[in-house]
Amino acid sequence: MENKLTAKSAIVLLSGGLDSITVLAGAQRQGYLCHALSFNYGQRHNAELAAAKRIAHQYQVQSHKIIELGLGNIGGSALTDPHIDVPLTPQSGIPVTYVPARNTLFLAFALAWAEVLELQDIFIGVNAVDYSGYPDCRPEFIQAFQTMANLATKAGVEGREIRIHTPLIDLSKAQIIARGLALGVDYSATVSCYAADADGRACGSCDACRLRKAGFEALERPDPTRYQCNNS
Repeated sequence: MENKLTAKSAIVLLSGGLDSITVLAGAQRQGYLCHALSFNYGQRHNAELAAAKRIAHQYQVQSHKIIELGLGNIGGSALTDPHIDVPLTPQSGIPVTYVPARNTLFLAFALAWAEVLELQDIFIGVNAVDYSGYPDCRPEFIQAFQTMANLATKAGVEGREIRIHTPLIDLSKAQIIARGLALGVDYSATVSCYAADADGRACGSCDACRLRKAGFEALERPDPTRYQCNNS
């Protein structure tokens, strides 16, 4: 890693899940001094945020902010509305776990913080291969946001280009896990489940759990996920 006086800096969106820890580890390997950004957006549980705090400490990030967002007041998703059940079987189309405009909002806050910190690089762990069909995980969305970011900010107007990095966007879940293992990532520290319990144990049946399980199975590697008793 570069000397702190000369190293480049970046913001990494850190959910506490499998993808975001892989992105953080990869950014640090590239020599970035990382500032982690997480969100309490009204999700069903805080297990991911607790994992994000542990990961931020483990990776000794430069700073870690948790932004409070009131998406639970809007609802419209199984992740933010307690009256909508998390589906435990595969769904067609865009599933009810899609949170309206979530990545747009997350990137907007990251963009604002990037301007304050006077840095130009933002990392996000979106994926358009093994994912649930969310429209804000596609390359077209990321490119459009980056274009907007450079039109709408002081930094962009003054020629300091904002760059949105999506190192996982074209990887399968197995490829993501393989990359993380090569970086020394401990996936037992992460929480990906949409319906994890208070201790961070996964349900084993939701879409996030199915994709995660399949990734480890494809690699023929042990799955370190902690599951609830009925799925252990």
